[in-house]
Amino acid sequence: MVIKKQAQPHLVHTSESVIRFSEVDSMRIVWHGNYLKFLEDGREAFGRKYGIGYLDMFDHGLMTPIVEISCSYKKQLYYGDTVIIETEFINCEAAKIVFHYNLYRRSDHELVATGKSVQVFLDLNGDLLLTVPEYILGWKRKNGLLKV
Repeated sequence: MVIKKQAQPHLVHTSESVIRFSEVDSMRIVWHGNYLKFLEDGREAFGRKYGIGYLDMFDHGLMTPIVEISCSYKKQLYYGDTVIIETEFINCEAAKIVFHYNLYRRSDHELVATGKSVQVFLDLNGDLLLTVPEYILGWKRKNGLLKV
């Protein structure tokens, strides 16, 4: 008897941002630190779409600071380019939120960067929560990420 593993729901959101003059260096290339802003733009857009934005968290007594972030640069972005930010929620059992990112140049769909971020849960007093908050468990159930 073969048991098929059921595929996990895939929560992904795609957003875009036009590269502004203030985001490039003298060579018209996006300064490397601005890629972290694109990851944040992706997280915020994902949160608005799926109902787990920073204000949603705060309204439920939570803060979600970033404790780890990485970006791997593949190609350059230039002034005037549009970057497509693909933000994927990575489901895990631990008390944390993990996102993976793919950034593409819209004009040719070239992959320009990949990234990952990890956030933890704090209560409004700043105390670390070691278990997944009930609000997040409910959110996961609603989105098919948690059975029961």
